[in-house]
Amino acid sequence: MQHPEPDEPSIAALQAALQASAQISSAIVETAVNAIITIDERCIIESANTATERLFGYKKEEIIGRNISMLMPQPYRARHDDYVRNYLRSGVKRIIGIGREALAQRKDGSVFPIDLSVGEAVLPSGRRIFAGIIRDLTDRKVLEDKILRISEEEQARIGQDIHDDLCQQLAAIGCLAKVAQKNLSKSGSPEAQSLEEIVRLVSKANTRARETSRGLMPVVLDAGGLMKALEELADSTARAYEIKCVFRYDNPVQVNDNQMSVQLFRIAQEAVSNAVKHSQAGRVDIHLARQSGYIVLTIRDNGVGIPESPAKGTGMGLLTMSHRAQMMAGTLKVEPRTGGGTQVICSVPAPVKDP
Repeated sequence: MQHPEPDEPSIAALQAALQASAQISSAIVETAVNAIITIDERCIIESANTATERLFGYKKEEIIGRNISMLMPQPYRARHDDYVRNYLRSGVKRIIGIGREALAQRKDGSVFPIDLSVGEAVLPSGRRIFAGIIRDLTDRKVLEDKILRISEEEQARIGQDIHDDLCQQLAAIGCLAKVAQKNLSKSGSPEAQSLEEIVRLVSKANTRARETSRGLMPVVLDAGGLMKALEELADSTARAYEIKCVFRYDNPVQVNDNQMSVQLFRIAQEAVSNAVKHSQAGRVDIHLARQSGYIVLTIRDNGVGIPESPAKGTGMGLLTMSHRAQMMAGTLKVEPRTGGGTQVICSVPAPVKDP
């Protein structure tokens, strides 16, 4: 006895199911908190959700059919199409499937930080599209910047206290011990030699305390600014760790923005510390230059290079350096050197008032 075949879904039922699925997908995209944009291989915007309108200030009809680069500030706007073409040609991914922090530009021209995640899909027709999910990071960046400023202010306060209090006390102790040592020497006391050693150690401790205070509050415009601070960083590193540490520049680079100077110094300070403590470098070179409207800070070392499993504490240092660069609308690259060792390159737009 044959059992009847189950009824096959009718074309109408399949179309209804397909339409319902499309409606659900559309509703999910439309109600998403984050902006969702799709583009084709030519970087032309094909769709955008309501959150995109809220985030960028454009109506959908103002951006659909136009190049996605309209939502980017320079220099990213000019580079974007080349990046997509290079990816389509080489297959090397830089953002797709990874996500990264970037900068975007609203209709009113304001630039703001975003978290960008890009996915890729190949449609049944063979056509390739890219979907980007964009999250506004403005509030988070404001909070991070505030925390960083509080940290800088607290470091500066501690540095000032060390300079004004501890260093003065050590200097006073050193003077008193020096006087006592001279008196003992005149009387022929054998204790004079021991006291002379104490004077030497107190003087050394005072020097280290002053170097520490300068490291905590390093950049003062009327005292030489960033170049002077980097020179002192190189000198103090060479003395403390008995390695070769040199600061170089092709031409004097004046950065007449104290906040930027502090951030650049902190990046150099962290990079030098990593080179000495984690890479076992015997030589560190600090280089400052101005190139094509950018301030470029480079720290190179001849250490063991970037380990596959970074030492405890270095991960947070790298994140902090990267955030400092982003605060200045700049970029940070940490990469191995061809001949061994590591180089850290921070590039930030030069201040307009910088001569």
